Amino acid sequence: MIDLSNIDAIDVHVHAWAPGAAEEDPMLVQAAKYFGDVKPPATLDDMANYYRERRMACVVFTVDGKNQTRAHVTNDEVLAFAERNDDIVIPFVSVDPTRGTAGVREAERLIETGAVRGFKLHPQTQGFFANDPAYYPFYEVIEAARLPIIVHSGHSGMGTGMRGGGGIRLKYGNPMLLDDVAVDFPDMPIIIAHPSFPWQDEALSVCLHKPQVYIDLSGWSPKYFPANLVQYANTQLKHKMLFGSDYPVLTPDRWMRDFAQLPIKDEVRPLILKENAVRLFGLE
Repeated sequence: MIDLSNIDAIDVHVHAWAPGAAEEDPMLVQAAKYFGDVKPPATLDDMANYYRERRMACVVFTVDGKNQTRAHVTNDEVLAFAERNDDIVIPFVSVDPTRGTAGVREAERLIETGAVRGFKLHPQTQGFFANDPAYYPFYEVIEAARLPIIVHSGHSGMGTGMRGGGGIRLKYGNPMLLDDVAVDFPDMPIIIAHPSFPWQDEALSVCLHKPQVYIDLSGWSPKYFPANLVQYANTQLKHKMLFGSDYPVLTPDRWMRDFAQLPIKDEVRPLILKENAVRLFGLE
C-alpha cells in the first residue's frame, strides 16, 4: 500500500514504545541519558504523522525482551497500528526465542495473520546466542515464511551506565554469531542492526560473504561511523546498507543531517536511503 513516489527514504529501525515508558521504565530513562534529547511521540499514530511529514516510510517493531517490560507494546498493537497507517508503516514483530515452544507457536500465530513483514530480535536483552541450535526451530518458522529478521549487534545503549549494565551481557551482540545462522538458513534475510562496535570488521565480513545479509546503520549518528564502514558502504556493500535511525533514541532528522556530511557517493545515497530497502522488502 506504500506509494513509493510519495516516499524519499525508508527508516528500517523504529521502536514502538508504550506511552509514558520513557519516564517510567528505568532502562529507558538511562537510555535517554546515554543518547540525549530523547523525545518519544505521545502515541503511535503521532509517530506515523511524524514520518509522514518527512516523506519517510518506516519499519516499526516492539522488543519482546526480559529487561523492557514497561516499554512493551504488544505485537498485535503494532500490527493494528500498521493497518491504520499502511501508507508508511511496515510492521515487524518480536518474539523472544528463549520462550521455546511457546515462542515458536507465537511466531506461527503472528505469521498466520498475513500482516507480518519480519521479526526483530535483540539477543542481549533476550539473553541468547543467535547461533545456538536450540533456537533453530524458531528460525525454521521464519524462513519457511520467507521473512527477514533484524538482529541487534554490537554495544547496547540499553543498560549502559546502569548497575551491572542492567543485566545485559554484551557478548550476545557479536555479529559473527549470525554467520552460522546465515549458513544454516540461507533463505532467511538477516539485517545486522547498528554499526557493530567493537566488532565492525566481523559484521562487514559476514555481510560481504553471505548474500542474504544486510546492515542497518541505525543507533549511531553517521558522524561517528568508522572509516571502514563508510568505505564498504561506498563500494562492495553499497547494495546491502540500509538507512535506520533507532527512533526515538535517535531521530531521523539528526541522522539525515549528519549523513549529509559523510563522503558518500552521490549514486550510493539513494541506495542506502531507499532503494536497497525497497528491493529487500519487495515494495516495488
